Amino acid sequence: MVKVLMIEDDEELAEILSEYLQRFNIETVNVPDPFLGLSELETESFDLVILDLSLPGMDGLEVCEQIRRRSDIPIVISSARSDLTDKIVGLEKGADDYLPKPYDPRELVARIKTILRRIGRENQRNDDEKSHADLRIDNETKMIYFKGEPLHLTAAEYGILAYLLEHANEVVSREDLIYNVDAIHEESSLKSIDVIISRIRHKLGDNPKQPRYIRSVRGLGYRLIP
Repeated sequence: MVKVLMIEDDEELAEILSEYLQRFNIETVNVPDPFLGLSELETESFDLVILDLSLPGMDGLEVCEQIRRRSDIPIVISSARSDLTDKIVGLEKGADDYLPKPYDPRELVARIKTILRRIGRENQRNDDEKSHADLRIDNETKMIYFKGEPLHLTAAEYGILAYLLEHANEVVSREDLIYNVDAIHEESSLKSIDVIISRIRHKLGDNPKQPRYIRSVRGLGYRLIP
């Protein structure tokens, strides 16, 4: 069962939402006070936070910022404040979604499920990266290590290999690489991607006929084997 912390001072609304979410196996713990909410996060484990903005004692945007300093838990802001600035600031402070009141509870359920699916995919992707025996990426230094030694890569080679690592064991098309790797110009040809892949394979000592790391998927693109 999914466990959600709801920081909402409208206790009648919180009860209605809690009862509705329960039908979808979402357990809700509601606290009307932002300080109690922050305390709950310190002592209990939750999968997601639903956060109102108009709270007693502390503005919800400040609460959002404090939560994000302590944790990467997903945050859905649920607020009657419809000002665009509040939405932008909330997202900038680390919220994952912003749902203006009033709304249909079904939409809240849908958004919770969407966020948790995304988080699940990202966690799985991170697990794939960590489990790769020979390749490791250091996001801070923008270096990729192969069997413990740094690879000397061009910006395009680094971008492509980092993207393949991020999507380990997934088929990645040449178009995906063109549009998602900053160092690749959007007008680049598909053939140029093949050339860069060939150079990366050479630096990995990978045999294109029997690849250990980067496999070609006929008609689709490439796949990095974790």
